[in-house]
Amino acid sequence: MWRKYKWPVVLALLVVVSFAFRKPAEKYFDIAKSLDIFATLFKEVNAYYVDDVDPEKLIRKGIDGMLQSLDPYTDYIPEDEIESFRISTTGQYAGIGALIGIINKKAVVTEPYKGFPANRAGIRVGDEIISVAGKNVQGKSTSEISALLKGQPKSEVEVKVRRQSKDISFKIKREKISISNVTHADLIDPEIGYIKLDDFTPGASREVSEALVKLKERGAKKLILDLRDNPGGLLHEAVNIVNIFIPKGLEVVSTRGKADEWNKKYTTLNLPVDTEIPLVVLTSGGSASASEIVAGALQDYDRAILIGEKTFGKGLVQTTRPLSYNAQLKVTTAKYYIPSGRCIQALDYAHRKDDGSVDKFADSLKAEFKTKSGRKVFDGGGLDPDVEIQGDILGPVEELLINNGLLFEYASKYCAEHETLPALENFRLSDEEYFKFVDWVKAQKFQYTTQLERNTRELIEAAKKEKFYPEMEKELNSLKAKIESNKSNDLLRFKKEIVWLLEEQIAFHYALSEGAARISLARDPEVLESKKLLNDLVSYKKYLAPL
Repeated sequence: MWRKYKWPVVLALLVVVSFAFRKPAEKYFDIAKSLDIFATLFKEVNAYYVDDVDPEKLIRKGIDGMLQSLDPYTDYIPEDEIESFRISTTGQYAGIGALIGIINKKAVVTEPYKGFPANRAGIRVGDEIISVAGKNVQGKSTSEISALLKGQPKSEVEVKVRRQSKDISFKIKREKISISNVTHADLIDPEIGYIKLDDFTPGASREVSEALVKLKERGAKKLILDLRDNPGGLLHEAVNIVNIFIPKGLEVVSTRGKADEWNKKYTTLNLPVDTEIPLVVLTSGGSASASEIVAGALQDYDRAILIGEKTFGKGLVQTTRPLSYNAQLKVTTAKYYIPSGRCIQALDYAHRKDDGSVDKFADSLKAEFKTKSGRKVFDGGGLDPDVEIQGDILGPVEELLINNGLLFEYASKYCAEHETLPALENFRLSDEEYFKFVDWVKAQKFQYTTQLERNTRELIEAAKKEKFYPEMEKELNSLKAKIESNKSNDLLRFKKEIVWLLEEQIAFHYALSEGAARISLARDPEVLESKKLLNDLVSYKKYLAPL
């Protein structure tokens, strides 16, 4: 039977999204009418549908479908998902401090957070989790295993892992885990500091400020702030990070929504740490939301040069609203505008096509704005970097080695066989070791299909269908054989790219994010361009001057 407690949730959600632009009297009538239709429809389905229906699942599908018609960021969060939502927004929970993933159908530790219980106990990247508290977890989902690992602070849990065929048990005391937003901060040149910011959970601005102060104490006179692939987070943390580099009292971002309560201006409230240090901000197509506020505000005030790729283009603000029975609604309430006045939202969700797809704002509709010094910038479609450098595009063999977990698994194997941590700054995989990797990959029966192969198969099928195949058979089969021959050599043809990926994965296994950074930063194109520009302050200042 219909479960009564779900009705308030449905009512609240329908009120939020229905008939937003009608006159009040008409709106209230239409809301009441729609809810009445919905209720009677469900009663009829529940009573007469040929099979039993699960009310909770059916209503959840209705809610999800309704909200998906708005934008991807408006979500219903039922009571049993509130804890996961809280962890994702605060970065805090009680457990052993380890990220779990599924690699080739095995639940493995993909990252034991540095300095937390799992890391201190000796659990390593790549350890397969066999049991938690005596319960076998093989075949279980990551959410099920994570639930077993979490618990009250100071409580003890036994975790059994398998490391290269050897089973090891650990007794670990849980504690409150607070995941760092800054994953790496170091000098990468005698006078150039580097800060990698991966998130905007509580404390992000404090972490960036503290990292900058420490780097300056070590001699940093220039800075690279890396926001690549940072999906964003808390708005006030973005404002406070901008405040580190610009004076008190300046507007960082404003929000504008349908309701007056969402029309707000956010200004810097504190004294800055450094308003003069030459600054480069690295961006990518995965830099979104709060990342774009930071990068965009610093660009608008001509306080930093943006290097990398065009950003994602998320100019929407979400707020959580309480619903009945401890559920919540995360709903888009406003768009945000950075100091020049531009909104960088790329997709126009208000004008979906008949098929439900969403177009980007047309270039012809993009408006021109000015930075503080008069440089031209544009709205709609993310932030354009001042120096554009396209990130490396992975070839099919590299992508599949990553997606199939083979690079990860071989790195686990390599580290188990080489217990001593190498000097990572000079670590390079030998040709001999790479060919061991190639042999190992082949032993795993690694197979993949390239897009070129798929296109060739389609071409052959089209030729057969249209009766051209007998005339073209020789050429088509020759093309097919050539593609297969080239593919068989991909592990050698893309050796340089695969070696780089494997070296970074091995370094991560040894020393987590810090280890991977030591390997990657020395050959990172965006970092190298940033260093070049920061070491030529005449060119640096030219970028910030009006055209």
